[in-house]
Amino acid sequence: MNQVTRKQLWSGRVLSGLAVAFLLFDGVTHALRMEAVVQWTVQLGYPPGAVPVIGALLLAGLVLYVIPWTALYGSIWLTGYLGGAVATHVRIGSPLFSHTLFPCYVAALLWVGLALRHPRLRALLWTRD
Repeated sequence: MNQVTRKQLWSGRVLSGLAVAFLLFDGVTHALRMEAVVQWTVQLGYPPGAVPVIGALLLAGLVLYVIPWTALYGSIWLTGYLGGAVATHVRIGSPLFSHTLFPCYVAALLWVGLALRHPRLRALLWTRD
């Protein structure tokens, strides 16, 4: 159970890569205060000044996630960040499957990708005792 097969390793990398690519794009667009992002964030009920802070928090979590030694901490950080996105969509009454649960889909990619790459985490998460 302590070994990672090639398929597990590459599957984990692909799943993690998809989530990281999406979140990196999102974080950079927030950090750069792109007009469409600012408008959408204001529609969600946040002030325009919060946009770069939101982007910086997301990018900080991503840095933790992509460094192998801190990936678990990054997963926890990003799960909290994505939980805030879920709460925001619940608060404004967004559609459930397309908007409200989308951050959960991204979090699942992050965690499954990490677990496929790290057998000790996989053992911790999916062991029946």
